[in-house]
Amino acid sequence: MEQYLKTEGKFTYWEKGEGQPLIVLHGLMGGLSNFNEVFNYFSQFDYKVILPKLPVYTLPIINTNVKNLMNYVRDLIEYKSLKDVILFGNSLGGHIALYFTKHHPEYVKAIVLTGSSGLYENSMGNTYPKRGDKEYIRKKVEEVFYDPAVATDELVNSIMEDINDRGKVIRTLALAKSAIRHNMAKDLPSFNIPVCLIWGKNDKVTPPDVAVDFKKHLPDADLFWIDKCGHAPMMEHPHEFNDILHKWFKKRGL
Repeated sequence: MEQYLKTEGKFTYWEKGEGQPLIVLHGLMGGLSNFNEVFNYFSQFDYKVILPKLPVYTLPIINTNVKNLMNYVRDLIEYKSLKDVILFGNSLGGHIALYFTKHHPEYVKAIVLTGSSGLYENSMGNTYPKRGDKEYIRKKVEEVFYDPAVATDELVNSIMEDINDRGKVIRTLALAKSAIRHNMAKDLPSFNIPVCLIWGKNDKVTPPDVAVDFKKHLPDADLFWIDKCGHAPMMEHPHEFNDILHKWFKKRGL
């Protein structure tokens, strides 16, 4: 994917395709590669797919919060002169998409949420991963997925590297607290745009009840389930995920 990587000023992002802007926002411990299949699939059609690397670990600690990640997305949209964007977020990325829409609805045409925080999430289980304990970390990463085989050595090693970095740990905890402070339940009824919810039936991080609550609070939302699937449907069942989303886009004229 290196051929699609761009670095311009403070922005680093993947970009591919032309047409309707589709901005994909990764989660707290999620990398751009989690969206390989989404990126390659939708860029074949009439979508300009943009996958920014969010400054989760590079903002000053005092500024590491949902609001400033939202501001980064706003700055990117303005820098690229985009309008009528579709925001697509997984986990914390979904929360950022929701918070952005609350404050800047004029930019947003639709939202796609999968395993999104914003109402409730059980981040990495009930405890923060123990530093240096690889098997404990592997177990916690496996719990994110229905199929533990998705938790590859590469993925486990990447997360282990993150949580053994004191600065990253502090920022992770700061973002977790910020997410709790910015609960979206009271804001969702005012969202007058279409929202696509695609959820793993076996999600332990943002359990199925969270998806049901999103559907209940949002005025114009469609909810789709993927069976035998955890917190990252676009990774575990990419073809089914893309098919559901593409049909929804066509149905909604997006």
